Amino acid sequence: MSKNIITSNRFSPFLIFIAGMMIACCSKTDDKHPTTDVPLVIFDTDIGSSADDLFALEMLYRYEEQGRCRLLGVVVDREGETCAACADVMNTYFGHGNLPIGLVRNGIKNPAVWIDYGNLPNHTNPDGSLMFARTVNDYSTLPDGWQLYRRLLAAQPDHSVSIVSIGFVTCLAQLLQSGADEHSPLTGVELVRQKVKCLYIMAGIFDVADEPDFNFSQGIEFAQTLFDLWPQDVDMVFSPMEVGQQVEYTPEQVIADIDWTDCHPIKQVYMTYNCNTGQKMWDPMTVIQVVEGDGLFTLSERGVVTLTADAKTLFTPDPSGCCRYQKPGTPQWAASMLEKIRTINKIEK
Repeated sequence: MSKNIITSNRFSPFLIFIAGMMIACCSKTDDKHPTTDVPLVIFDTDIGSSADDLFALEMLYRYEEQGRCRLLGVVVDREGETCAACADVMNTYFGHGNLPIGLVRNGIKNPAVWIDYGNLPNHTNPDGSLMFARTVNDYSTLPDGWQLYRRLLAAQPDHSVSIVSIGFVTCLAQLLQSGADEHSPLTGVELVRQKVKCLYIMAGIFDVADEPDFNFSQGIEFAQTLFDLWPQDVDMVFSPMEVGQQVEYTPEQVIADIDWTDCHPIKQVYMTYNCNTGQKMWDPMTVIQVVEGDGLFTLSERGVVTLTADAKTLFTPDPSGCCRYQKPGTPQWAASMLEKIRTINKIEK
């Protein structure tokens, strides 16, 4: 079975005064829903397997520090508290330890691991002390990812939140299946429809091969739920495999670019684990688009994405569809994307 996402009068001074007062009242900032001109982002990652997740998260920290986005929270969609600990290390190291973290407890069992850096939180200095501080004391107290989604979405203005999904869709599927709770009387589908502006998802293969998508195939039942329940009036932009495949950040470049210290979580990953795995910069493409906009990418027309039973993604043009996808760029474009990632990675703590 296939699944679809269809996705010249003069005014008196008194009237001018009244109009001004009305504008001032209407534009007053609400503490719960502050007005913002920058993207509000929830980051959803299968951290703990591929290193491009680390760069995508680092870029969001730096973009936020530059005032270009606001990162609301991190959802970890790969099972295991060690994965949540990796996110905690990143948040804390880069000065964002206050970011809420959610994790998945009923997700994909034993998915593939490409670069196994789950021990990163336990790296030590020569004196035996932990190399990286953490903020969370007890990971068992963290909410499930879908619960964190509900809490964060309910607190934001309507149609304001961009979700960046660069891993499995376990927590997104569970969000869509959720019911009313203390955060919102809306169902998960209704909450997404009311609060989400766009889902930017690193997934799909469209223009270069007829093969399954990795993230979807690892948990096809979760992917099918996403395609079944996603509101057809909320946009989705896919960043398919063939786009990030063009952008290679070699281990030698990564290590050389962080030349001021070895006590850096990304550098430790590249110094300690085997990152010569064909790792490309797939995940940062979603982050760059959500923050810097569509203008840096060649996008498909609007349409419908169909997910087949064996996790292939098929695109059908449809002006009323909610889906678009990034298309591969030129070698010059790929070089410019790599330079963006490298420039941010060279920033000293």
